[in-house]
Amino acid sequence: MSTWLTGCGSGSSSGSTQELDTPTSGTIRIGVDETFEPILKSQVDTFQKLYPGAHLQTSYSPELDVMQAFMADSIRLAIVARPLSADEKERFQQLKIEPRAIRIGVDGVAIIVHPSNADSLLTMAQLKGIFTGQLTQWSQLSSKNKLGAITAVFDNNNSSTARFVQDSVTRGVALTKGVYASKSNPALLDYVATHPNAIGVIGVNWISDRDDAAVQKFLKRVRVVAVSPKAAGSAPADYIQPYQGYLAQKTYPLRRELYVISREARAGLGTGFATFLAGNKGQLIMLKSGLMPATGQVRMIEVKPN
Repeated sequence: MSTWLTGCGSGSSSGSTQELDTPTSGTIRIGVDETFEPILKSQVDTFQKLYPGAHLQTSYSPELDVMQAFMADSIRLAIVARPLSADEKERFQQLKIEPRAIRIGVDGVAIIVHPSNADSLLTMAQLKGIFTGQLTQWSQLSSKNKLGAITAVFDNNNSSTARFVQDSVTRGVALTKGVYASKSNPALLDYVATHPNAIGVIGVNWISDRDDAAVQKFLKRVRVVAVSPKAAGSAPADYIQPYQGYLAQKTYPLRRELYVISREARAGLGTGFATFLAGNKGQLIMLKSGLMPATGQVRMIEVKPN
């Protein structure tokens, strides 16, 4: 196994036992943004099968909770959809700790609606209107839509998807007070599947692996919205769904990047797992899941009509 981080300077040894862990053995605690739970469970399981002496005590939590645990030295690694903020970097500098971050993949935020909802083509401007409360009725998007009041659903108020929507869709404008928090991603999918007037926001990771029986079940119960970056006058070809190829081409407008961040001061188990995620085996798992790996390329095939 190649080394991802060496000589990181002084830092934390959170999660360590009396016997020092190595890149392929020992026990540490790591935190994962719960919107990436399906792909990271596969990564953790594979790593631990390859290295039976490695034990990753993994907590899947909302992004805010993961980063609070990381800053409090409760976990060795954080796997989240953003790099460290300027304030977080400054805090580490004050502690004389040199954290390291590496991009390991490209994900997206998917918009889902009930299968009966005919409005499955939405522009970024329309999404902004929905999430800021300017658009409150489905009839405001289409006079033929009789589904009534729009209910916007997130997995959690502290989630990375809620932060992403405020950063990249509403551009800093607060989310409408009518937003519903479902408490988990499976609960979000179930809510949208049973409420025709709902619109949900979920990490692409939960619906991207089409070989997964659970994903196939989810996709039978909801409809994935195609999004256009244009404000108005969009043609059908302008609307993009969050498929792997469109993440690779950077044409899907709700893309986001996945990072592993380490506060490990030496080449321990955290380094070993980070190396695995960024290496060939970890990147292949990312590719199979339907996300875009940070390294390597997705083969694009154009199918022309006869």
